[in-house]
Amino acid sequence: MNPQGAHALPLPGAGDAGGDFGETGARGQTVMAARVIEKIAGQVVRDESSAGGFVGIGPRAGFSARPKASVELSGNIATLSVEVGMLYPVPLRQATEALRRRIRTRVTELTGVDVRQVDIMISWLTTGTNRRRKLL
Repeated sequence: MNPQGAHALPLPGAGDAGGDFGETGARGQTVMAARVIEKIAGQVVRDESSAGGFVGIGPRAGFSARPKASVELSGNIATLSVEVGMLYPVPLRQATEALRRRIRTRVTELTGVDVRQVDIMISWLTTGTNRRRKLL
C-alpha cells in the first residue's frame, strides 16, 4: 500500500529481459509523492515565467519565488492547481491556456502521471515597475 499522497509507478522494463522475476507484484515499484509533482509543476511555471510573464508566489509576491502548486492524485491521474502572478498587460486567457498545456506536458513527461486538469489561479497582476503613485 502506498503512503497517502503518493503514486506508485511500475518500473518500466522490469522483468522483460527474460530474467526470473516471478509475478508482477514481486518486481517492485517506484512511489511518487504528491509533493514531488507539486514541486515539478511549480518549477515548470517558474521556467515559463520569462516567456509568459508569470511570476512566483512566495511569502510575498516576488519574481524569484517558485509559484504555489498543489496536486490531488487518484491512481495514475492527477489534478493540479497552481497560483501565479502575472505581468500586466498580457492576454490572460491565451497566457493561462499556454501555461496549462505546458504544465500538463512536462509533468506527464517527467513523472508518467496523467495530468487531466490544471487549474490556474492568478493572484495578482503587476506592471513590473516599482514606481510609487504620485499624490497630488
